[in-house]
Amino acid sequence: MNIKSEKLEKRGKKTVKFAILCVLAFIVSFAGSVVFKMTYEPAALKKYSVAWNEKIGTAHKDLAYGKGDAQKFDLYLPADNTKKNYGLVVYLHAGGFTSGDKADDAGMLQWLASKGYVAAGINYTLFNEKNPDANIYTQSMEVKDSMPYVIEEAKKLGYNIDEMAISGGSAGGALALLYGYRDADTSPVPVRMVFEAVGPSSFYPEDWKSYGFDQNKEAAANLFSKMSGKQITPDMFGTTEYDGTIKDISALSWVNKNTVPTVMAYGAHDKFQPYDGSVRLNDTLNQYNVPHEYTVLEHSGHGLQNDNKKYLEYMQNVEAYLEKYMPVKN
Repeated sequence: MNIKSEKLEKRGKKTVKFAILCVLAFIVSFAGSVVFKMTYEPAALKKYSVAWNEKIGTAHKDLAYGKGDAQKFDLYLPADNTKKNYGLVVYLHAGGFTSGDKADDAGMLQWLASKGYVAAGINYTLFNEKNPDANIYTQSMEVKDSMPYVIEEAKKLGYNIDEMAISGGSAGGALALLYGYRDADTSPVPVRMVFEAVGPSSFYPEDWKSYGFDQNKEAAANLFSKMSGKQITPDMFGTTEYDGTIKDISALSWVNKNTVPTVMAYGAHDKFQPYDGSVRLNDTLNQYNVPHEYTVLEHSGHGLQNDNKKYLEYMQNVEAYLEKYMPVKN
């Protein structure tokens, strides 16, 4: 190997390490606030959890949709298996694209099954030193590829799926938006709605101020390159070339008049994914007259921990949209 090649290789390794550190900062820095939301449950929110037992439903775990170690899903099935068709609700886990597991959302999946839905939690290959080539795009494609397996497995177990909703939190929220907006046209069954909390929906450096990306475009280019799996350079920002390059991981870019109804919640003081990006998304949904609910938690950060009444409002909106756009069959 010549000196030039060695320098390029070293530079490439440094870029990967830098990107890993940036993404790790994304998850590590808000871990405390997320734990708070998970461990403290106000009385008003207890209706969105259940004491899981066989009278409510059954769980089937670690079902495979591919050969990868992470390519597994869990199914939570309602006890009533007598209906001709069922709606599926997929919930994708949080974790900054670098950590997390479908098991983290057992409570949400159990609640959805108790409502009469088939509920699925799906794992995807996480970006870390073991999987340096994983990125938001590859993760989104794994989610897309999993859907036929989820629907077929439910059918084998006696639950025929004829429609679905997709949801998630943080990284899972971003992936849910992508599937609901980008992949709905190719979904095995119609996508009726999306609900998500604090998921990044676009990648404009000026929105990611908490990382200094509005000033340091090179750092932004490095991180967004890793997130997208494509080469992005600082001079591309603000161009149509950039918009096209980042489109595959930017849910905002796919919004149109046919976009599915959406329920979303964001913290006004979120430092770990851009709150300004959620404002862009809300404005674009308004522009295309897409039915949606945009709940802003004015005193909260990424963990949505300081506005329990507003978080309750978000969950009430989720419930109302499910009842309107994908009601449980009688």
